[in-house]
Amino acid sequence: MNRVRLLAVIALVVLSGCTLPGDTNGFDSDGDLGHVGEYAHDETLAFDTSDGLTREQLEAVKYRAMARIEVVRGRQFTRDVELEVLTRAEYRDRRAAGTANASAFRNELWRGAFVVDGETDVSQAFDDLYRNAIQGYYVNDRIVIVAEDTDRIRIDRWVLVHELTHALQDQQFGISREAETIDGIRAENGVIEGEASYVSRRYDRRCGDEWQCLPGGKGETSTGEALADRPFDAGLYLSIYVPYAEGPQFVADLAERGGWDAVDRAHRTPPRSTTQLIHPGHYPATQPEAVTIPDRSSDDWRPITERTDDEGDRAGTPDPRTETIGEATLFAMLWENGVIDRPLTESGSDLAPYNYSHPATAGWAGDSFRVYQSTSDPNRTGHVWRLAWDSPADATAFADAYRRLLENRGAEAVESAGSTAGTVYRISDGEPFAGAYRVAVVDETVVIVGAPTGDDLESIHAARSESEMAPSLEPAATLESTARPPGLLASDRSAVST
Repeated sequence: MNRVRLLAVIALVVLSGCTLPGDTNGFDSDGDLGHVGEYAHDETLAFDTSDGLTREQLEAVKYRAMARIEVVRGRQFTRDVELEVLTRAEYRDRRAAGTANASAFRNELWRGAFVVDGETDVSQAFDDLYRNAIQGYYVNDRIVIVAEDTDRIRIDRWVLVHELTHALQDQQFGISREAETIDGIRAENGVIEGEASYVSRRYDRRCGDEWQCLPGGKGETSTGEALADRPFDAGLYLSIYVPYAEGPQFVADLAERGGWDAVDRAHRTPPRSTTQLIHPGHYPATQPEAVTIPDRSSDDWRPITERTDDEGDRAGTPDPRTETIGEATLFAMLWENGVIDRPLTESGSDLAPYNYSHPATAGWAGDSFRVYQSTSDPNRTGHVWRLAWDSPADATAFADAYRRLLENRGAEAVESAGSTAGTVYRISDGEPFAGAYRVAVVDETVVIVGAPTGDDLESIHAARSESEMAPSLEPAATLESTARPPGLLASDRSAVST
């Protein structure tokens, strides 16, 4: 299924409304590479940009930047791009107008991942993140730059080049994808966001001696301590940020080994998991496992079913809705909850500032998350989360880390039903993630069940013997991208898919 994606730049330090319409119908795409409109890549503009830009000056800056991106990337723009500048207040008003409460599925999913607690609506948590962190975005031949005021138009060079690169990607490859899971969308965005950042860096190298450039450039990466002080959910941010953090190195590795042709191929066959971004050696051969969850619920609970369109559930017997969370969000979960206590930037690099690799999550092979609702009270929800790992040791490492997470959240073991059925933990009422959790490990599989009470655990997913808990895995089907979309992708379904 193709989806329009919103591609945005997010940062911890916010970097300028007016609209500059692109002349899409009259755009000349037959000129020489590095020439757009009347402007060449080596153009020197006579006006001073330090005090902001007029409308006419902004047009000149845009076309010159487009010409330079053509030189860096070796591909031409085929149509013009509209450029709009909003104040941050205007952007917040736009987001607020389109924000609705999250579904029971999404709220339980992010609660089950210990990222957003049960007292907070997930849509509000995403809104808190985006309204303060987005610097600009691209969608449908239009770039929107978010700034603090518009008395004079001020645009950061890095943001402008990043978003114009998204426009070029859209024109050359298309930017809607087939992935519909958290992990799959983050992975596909790694190519799109990674290339935009990589192109911006190569553009920056020419600024100064070779090219006259706008002020600005990529800011410093915030430490974990600074992240924790921000007015948004740090775990949610880390989940969303992986395409920006790991994507540039992924694309750089491709370009260094096979040139831009290798990057072009990655647009056609993008990574299918964030594991492939974090560990580039896994791309393209190592595909994620498709993990199935047998339904063991009683009549008191039912799985939330997938929706195929805006009209409602699929006709007939609908399938349970599932989600794949993936290695990057598992890392964010453990870091947010104090299990991973090293600095985020430890062993990072200029291209990959945050290191998302950790022994507790590096053996991820696949996962599936299902949400259940009480048949008597739809406000009561629980979940079953089944995770496949490369080896029994990897499964044990994650399970141990998850148990530490529970302990950090105040959980106490209240029942042990043996190695096959797992151990039950309880977080007291009144705590952010109150409820009962059962954790079981068998061979390469970890099964986690979350519920409001201990009795509900068995009703949601009855414990079974070791033989019945054996992994139910098969290689994931290879997805073919068709049409195709970064900064953040709108699908959360608003600015990032969740």
